[in-house]
Amino acid sequence: MTSERWVFGYGSLMWRPGFPYVERRTATLHGRRRAFCIYSVHHRGTYARPGLVLGLAPGGACRGAAYRVAEDDWPGVYDYLMEREQPTETYVEARRHVRLDDGRRVESLCFLSDVRHAQWAGALSLERQAELIAGATGLSGRNVDYLRDLVEHLREMNVRDAAMERLLGMVEARELAA
Repeated sequence: MTSERWVFGYGSLMWRPGFPYVERRTATLHGRRRAFCIYSVHHRGTYARPGLVLGLAPGGACRGAAYRVAEDDWPGVYDYLMEREQPTETYVEARRHVRLDDGRRVESLCFLSDVRHAQWAGALSLERQAELIAGATGLSGRNVDYLRDLVEHLREMNVRDAAMERLLGMVEARELAA
């Protein structure tokens, strides 16, 4: 029997995994929380004008998506994820147990925020997050679009995150005023 290979996504991997999988489940990771805590100088910002991207910051819990990957696909999926998630090595690759929505507990590949990395933003106020996200653009597009996608996909999963929804309103107001 081969071991199962799972990947946990809490940001864009929820709506754009970009790799083949055989099963997708809503899942919860305990001990980490979703937060805009990483300065983005690649995907959603630049070195001259950093944006913010999500990370798994210490504490709390995070609902996201877990993907089971076929063993034969694993080497290619792993290489893809390393290229996608680690352009500036702001995350720590880890294996953590997640609880799937059907009650199963599985070990999953997760990318945790590296609190010692230079791009670690830490706990910023919503106002500061809005300042950084509004107007920031990187190789993957506008930072506000990333936030908007997050809020929309959390709603689709029946997850209402009042802070993320408030942040989106603040960013959209800033962008309209600009």
